[in-house]
Amino acid sequence: MNDLLIKKDYEGLQNAISVYNPVDIRDYIEELDLTEAILVFRLLKKEDAVEVFSKMEKDVKYRFLKGMTDSEIKYIIDELYFDDRVDLMEEMPAGIVKNILRNTNEEERNLMNKFLKYPKDSAGSLMTIEYVELKEFMTTEEALEIIKETGDDKVTVYTCYVTNETKKLLGFVTLRRIITAPSKTKISELMDEDVISVHTLDDQEIVANVFNKYGFVVMPVVDSEGRMTGVITVDDILEVMEQEATEDFQRMAAMIPQEEEYLDTSPFKLAKSRVAWLLILMITATFTGQIMNHYNTLIQSMIVLNMFIPMIMDAGGNSGSQSSTLIIRGLATGEIHTRDFFKVIFKEFKVSILVGFIIALVNFTKVLLFDRVPMDIALLISVTLMFTITAAKVIGGILPIAAKKLKMDPAIMAGPLITTVVDTLSLIIYFELASHFIRI
Repeated sequence: MNDLLIKKDYEGLQNAISVYNPVDIRDYIEELDLTEAILVFRLLKKEDAVEVFSKMEKDVKYRFLKGMTDSEIKYIIDELYFDDRVDLMEEMPAGIVKNILRNTNEEERNLMNKFLKYPKDSAGSLMTIEYVELKEFMTTEEALEIIKETGDDKVTVYTCYVTNETKKLLGFVTLRRIITAPSKTKISELMDEDVISVHTLDDQEIVANVFNKYGFVVMPVVDSEGRMTGVITVDDILEVMEQEATEDFQRMAAMIPQEEEYLDTSPFKLAKSRVAWLLILMITATFTGQIMNHYNTLIQSMIVLNMFIPMIMDAGGNSGSQSSTLIIRGLATGEIHTRDFFKVIFKEFKVSILVGFIIALVNFTKVLLFDRVPMDIALLISVTLMFTITAAKVIGGILPIAAKKLKMDPAIMAGPLITTVVDTLSLIIYFELASHFIRI
């Protein structure tokens, strides 16, 4: 395709690119400079162009919209699914939004403004209005006629939703049941009234968990009065899952979550997202220095204690991180709930005893044989490891659940914060045991 583009064989390029999947076409176009990208984009079939555009990153969409004519913008906006139009409005700067609104009719403008009022990251902001709506008094023959007439403009026709005159959701019926039932069968006889839905104000993470739990490909969204307002499809939820996972990873690395792509984010923004937590961790780490200063006499009288401080702190930090990572993941997937607080403590305590004993035993042998320290020092270090690992694992299990209970993101209680807390605790355990164990 590059050769055809260089040779300006646009007819050949049009034929060559038409056989590719829209996602692959998007990847190819995003590698070109803007002039060539728009040229190739204009060679696409109209339906392919809309799908390719909907799958582009927002910065690419922005550049494209700036380079397009009003008629091209109008066609793309008209052909995009409604939820993609709303997403585009949320992503673009004010100047582009005005241009988009100028190319839409009054009814659609009012509808888009209504959707834009839903809180960001809520079910309402994710849903689309393009679903098949049936009435319970219809026959399967009438339902099929509606599906044939409107199906091309819907995100899915495989699940149809049944509503009454006030749009209250009554149930759903699958296309399979409609097709296989006799033509005069009423929809009320076929529909399933046990319908699972989400509320317009539900957080997107809750929606993702419901999708994951029930394995849905589409889910209805209702308002506070149970009226059908839209549907959410699984492709939107996959993006949400990726977004939520990215945010959790960023928080677990002691960073403020960023929505922009890494390569598109300025160094200033990246620094801003990282420096706040680093400052907090630096300040909390001063407790470590104060503890060592408090036990300065002990350290000076027994210099050999210093060489084992890094090992004890690392063992504690790593143990706490192991527990917190598992609990954070369990909370995110719904495997663990805040009501499981005491179950988690008890389980982590049992695990820590087993792990701590094994680590302490191996360390005792290593310190005694290879580091050649006195028996009492070797025993002190091993007992400290046992206590430190136990405390670290229990704390690593408690803090994420406590964060969840306080309506905070459990991911903030990950590696860096756990390590800082456990470092302080491990030093206190070490020096307190040393002061009583060795009697200095």
